[in-house]
Amino acid sequence: MKQHTTNHINTLILPAEDAPVHHSELPPVKDKPSVANLQLELIAANPYTYTSDDVLFTVFADRNNIPQHKRKEAREEFFSKGQACLRASPLTKRYGWAVHNDAEGKVALVDTSSQEFTELKSDESILKVKAMRSSRK
Repeated sequence: MKQHTTNHINTLILPAEDAPVHHSELPPVKDKPSVANLQLELIAANPYTYTSDDVLFTVFADRNNIPQHKRKEAREEFFSKGQACLRASPLTKRYGWAVHNDAEGKVALVDTSSQEFTELKSDESILKVKAMRSSRK
């Protein structure tokens, strides 16, 4: 079975052009954690620990109550089809976060009002891509 990936290497995903915020914001917490809440929690607590694939699948598996002993098979099934990468995450599209993918493809959230963001954005060795727009131009 062919496996797809969402991983980027040495890339900074910038917030979407049409994000409704000008600075990174925390997603609101509701009764049930949203995809944005779960992604934020996982990445913020473990910077440069997980790849995009790890984050997307873990959030999918947690939201769908997939038990640990079935996750290897479920992950293969999940990535047998193309998946949207973190460029389509609500964190980058709606809440104004940037995501840095290091040389190993491990991800960290970057607050757009931080000095780290300014440094990463000006680093010419890092590829910059914008998050997906929410609306058509």
